[in-house]
Amino acid sequence: MELSPQALNRTLLDRQHLLSRTSSGVPALVEHLVGLQAQDNLPPYLGLAARLEGFDPYDVTRGLEDRSLVRLLTMRSTVHLLVADDALALRRFTRPIHERERKVSQMVRAAIDVDLGEFSVAVRAALAEGPLPVKRLGEMLTATFPDVPANALAHLARVAEPLAQLPPRGCWKQSGGVVYQHVDAWVGRPMVEPDPAAIVRRYLAAYGPASAADVTSWSGVPGMPAVLATMDDLVRHTDASGKKLFDVPTGVLAPEDTPAPVRLLGLYDNVWLSHAGRDRVTHPDKRKRWMGVNGGLSSTLFVDGWLEGLWRVEDGKPVVVELFRTLTRQEKAQLDEELDRVSALLAR
Repeated sequence: MELSPQALNRTLLDRQHLLSRTSSGVPALVEHLVGLQAQDNLPPYLGLAARLEGFDPYDVTRGLEDRSLVRLLTMRSTVHLLVADDALALRRFTRPIHERERKVSQMVRAAIDVDLGEFSVAVRAALAEGPLPVKRLGEMLTATFPDVPANALAHLARVAEPLAQLPPRGCWKQSGGVVYQHVDAWVGRPMVEPDPAAIVRRYLAAYGPASAADVTSWSGVPGMPAVLATMDDLVRHTDASGKKLFDVPTGVLAPEDTPAPVRLLGLYDNVWLSHAGRDRVTHPDKRKRWMGVNGGLSSTLFVDGWLEGLWRVEDGKPVVVELFRTLTRQEKAQLDEELDRVSALLAR
């Protein structure tokens, strides 16, 4: 079946719970989304608030503290908020993208020749007595690698080892530097070998229908065409350009005319980062208005399912920076309602 851009947009928003909020709870939604991008502290909270009815930000804090939620470098070699079981599997699944970052990162360059086997043993020994702040971890590693700067060793540990960022990092309205511990030691369970096909199915259930390039863009992991080729039960579609799209057999396609209410999302969000073309929810000219030299300029505002503005937090309240088109009366009312919701969240 050929799927129009509008059909793909509405289906993505439906599977992301951005057409109507769900009451499933924080852990269930984080698991459904296969994690939330959490490089900055606020975006995952905004993403959850946009998708969950009655969202309590302290549920995330409690999850981080009781270790049912974990902050870990995974997809696209960026920090994600994950359920513990996913943290133990996804880090190995995304190993290729971390290896690529190790080779290209300027921050790691001074440590590029370090033997990774010896380095892993040294990191494990350094953290054997308990978690360490990132600076202290780098300093301790210089005992084994005296000719390498501590800062480079710390950055190498970030990409080469499965190190969870411990609370209060990422907790609601708490500050704290990066403190590391091996994720298996922190969670209290061993790492597991990932099942790439099972991970791809979960991606398609939350982001599909999608192409092999989309899966690669979401994960940063190469080899996705080969994985998809082994999954004979997947449903095949095409987009308007004829590109092949895959979907799970249980995937429901949302009608093109399904209403899409206004939503305020963060600077980065799964719905924005998980497809190769980045066109499921925006048009190229509007995406350029969000994009700065070193990343996004402001948080994103979606109207009728598409990027139509930018906003930011000023003095603890959401403020619309720019609208890309004139809103209808109904859209303005929805925007006011969402601004009130985010204001209430930020006041918690």
